Amino acid sequence: MRLRESGDAFGHACRTAQESGPGTLVYVGRFDLAEFAVVLELDEPLRTARRAFYAGMVALTDALRAYAPPNKPVTIDWPDTVKVDGGLVGGGRLGWPASAHEHEPPAWLVFGAMIRTVAMTDNEPGLHPLASALDEEGFGEAGAVQVTEGFARHLMRVTDLWQEDGFESVAGDFLSRLSRERQVIQRIDGNGDLLTRRIGAEGTERRELAQALSVPTWFDPKLGGPRL
Repeated sequence: MRLRESGDAFGHACRTAQESGPGTLVYVGRFDLAEFAVVLELDEPLRTARRAFYAGMVALTDALRAYAPPNKPVTIDWPDTVKVDGGLVGGGRLGWPASAHEHEPPAWLVFGAMIRTVAMTDNEPGLHPLASALDEEGFGEAGAVQVTEGFARHLMRVTDLWQEDGFESVAGDFLSRLSRERQVIQRIDGNGDLLTRRIGAEGTERRELAQALSVPTWFDPKLGGPRL
């Protein structure tokens, strides 16, 4: 389902998920931003179904890696921010019905993403050193259409991987894309929480996925897109 440039793929997908059904892909026709959302359906309680977010992030970064120049790192800041060579280009988010219960399957889930493909600011170079765009990172012809199509293909692959080998394979793929921290061991718990243990220190730090997904860390509501 294609929306006009002023459309909101994530919001539209969430509003129409019940009627449109799983597998529906909504995207916005823009050239400067790859913006899309897909409706998902998992037959498991919401507390574990949120792990589908990790599958979406793996598919999203796989789509970018396919066009990345050699030795150009595409990484994730847990849980939702995507960076290219350290510059923020966008991220993913997850929606579910407000009435859904933690211990019951949700009627639907929506994974949405935005990736900045073209830098549209007229500011001087270096004014936003923490932000970037695919055209600034040498991604060539990788525009919004290519990123959206690539995501759809890779999401099917990741879904097959989950079904055949279990969630642990998806979790391992996701963890391998996290921005590197020295002397830490990380794993994803059964409900999607991130567990971090620092070598030489006692105890394990738990970061809750449900809480982390409540507000996208990469999204700027005023801009309506990735932060600068």
